[in-house]
Amino acid sequence: MRSTYLEASVRLYHLDGGSEGGAANTLFYGPLSEAMNVAALQSEDVQHGLFIATDNDVVAYLDLVEDW
Repeated sequence: MRSTYLEASVRLYHLDGGSEGGAANTLFYGPLSEAMNVAALQSEDVQHGLFIATDNDVVAYLDLVEDW
């Protein structure tokens, strides 16, 4: 993810694996630090479909958590 900070506004969403590409279901809007906490509370299956979007980038939660 491009440079960001803990209080950056982000969207945490889950992209389900539907046959037509799935649907994006927003779980949280707010600071990155809180989005990471919300994501960590999700089941492992859900975490595989989580993404965090900033105003200029999108990254899979599991890719970001490796660097967290």
